[in-house]
Amino acid sequence: MKKILLVVSVLILALNNAEAKKKPVQIPPVPVAPQIVLTNDVDSMSYALGINIGSDFANNLKGIPGGKSNIDLLIKGFSQALKEDSTILTKEVAQTYFRDYITKAQTKENDLKKAEAENFLAENKLKEGVQTTPSGLQYLILTPSEGEKPQPTDTVKVHYTGTLMDGKVFDSSVERGEPIEFPLNGVIPGWTEGLQLMSVGSKYKFYIPYQLAYGERGAGGVVPPYSPLVFEVELLGIKKFVPAPKVEEVKTPAKTTTKKVSTTKKK
Repeated sequence: MKKILLVVSVLILALNNAEAKKKPVQIPPVPVAPQIVLTNDVDSMSYALGINIGSDFANNLKGIPGGKSNIDLLIKGFSQALKEDSTILTKEVAQTYFRDYITKAQTKENDLKKAEAENFLAENKLKEGVQTTPSGLQYLILTPSEGEKPQPTDTVKVHYTGTLMDGKVFDSSVERGEPIEFPLNGVIPGWTEGLQLMSVGSKYKFYIPYQLAYGERGAGGVVPPYSPLVFEVELLGIKKFVPAPKVEEVKTPAKTTTKKVSTTKKK
């Protein structure tokens, strides 16, 4: 009898397992975000405005020193101010706090950039072949050449490649496949000084401190503030400055006035 009960129990267990395998596994539904319905022109305009402001704001946030922000609190403060609800900070306190935060963060970031630039140049000047001028300009002669050197008032023709400290190329006439001409006194001080060391046919590598480049502000979002620049420059030609001929002033003789003498006798 016990054997029969055991066999029956095994059969029931096997049948239950088979049924369990046939039943599909229940997966909990994934919550779906509610769909935004634009029912009229005002709704559409409002949503479009939100996208435009949000996109611009997202780009602006990247420029905050340190690059950190709390998006949730930003949206909360924005929403409360927009709806004229009560806020944790008054408008005046918020403005002062934001201004002070940016100033401190910018100062800290600038100090780090300056230290990084100084370390880069300090290590670079110890490399073999690198020479340093009194202004702090560093240079390495890649291809020497003898001959006339340009003066600040001359126009030079060069091929060059400019990189940042990390080796990123930010400008290159070589990549464009076309050399460039410019008056030597119309460029950054590091170039004006450096190219006066060169003769036609020579190729130099310049390491330019930010003070002789684009300074504390950088240039056009391409060169960051406080950035030393590295240029490989080949001098292809020099056009001597020819002063315009002096035009002599032609002096016109002064007009002389003559008094008419009456020939008639007074009666």
